[in-house]
Amino acid sequence: MRVVLKYGGSSVATLEKISKIADYIKELKEKIDEIIIVVSAMGKTTDELLKKAYSLARTPNKREIDMLISTGEQQSAALLSIALNSIGCDAISYTGCQIGLRTVGEYGNSEIISIDKNFLEKQLKEQKVVIVAGFQGVNDSGDITTLGRGGSDTTAVALAGVLGCECRIYTDVDGVYTDDPRKNNLATKIEKISYDDMEKMSKNGAKVMETKAVVIGKKYKVPIFVGESLGSEKGTYIVE
Repeated sequence: MRVVLKYGGSSVATLEKISKIADYIKELKEKIDEIIIVVSAMGKTTDELLKKAYSLARTPNKREIDMLISTGEQQSAALLSIALNSIGCDAISYTGCQIGLRTVGEYGNSEIISIDKNFLEKQLKEQKVVIVAGFQGVNDSGDITTLGRGGSDTTAVALAGVLGCECRIYTDVDGVYTDDPRKNNLATKIEKISYDDMEKMSKNGAKVMETKAVVIGKKYKVPIFVGESLGSEKGTYIVE
């Protein structure tokens, strides 16, 4: 059995949270043989990096912006790998480029066109927890490119599609609701929702899932679970 897990920025915002995730993954490894983890940048790291860039130039070069902000996810991936290895759970981190995640399109909003499945399969056979820096890939020029808003969701679902497994999106909410539960206390959680309905909600402003990720999930029939990081397993499933 294998699974792709994705942890958002709020889930990996502190070293304490990363350590707790590592403990959870070690326990999960006893039940699931092959685990792939996709991580976002810690907390507000991306915003902080962009602020630095715009303090130096009014219109920073888009290529260099992608080069800069991709380091946030790489930091999270390396730290989680360090945490896992320190507690005896064999793990290894990779950038999007290293796993052969190829992209096309403009800087800051690229599309995934392929992923090196054979490379990932080899690492998984060695029983390592594979950690991938989300939100990024490499284009035909060899430049790092980013996937736009919610890019780590897109990375995770695309990996699950290539590897033929479930994708679990862990975030700061415990599922998909009929409205934003932080603004509307009458909002109710949805246990199951179709790809088409989730895509409509995403296009209309629901931030819990990125539209690109839902479209990829539908194309490859990836069961997508959305739930709270380290919370209960009662979240929302996005399915056919």
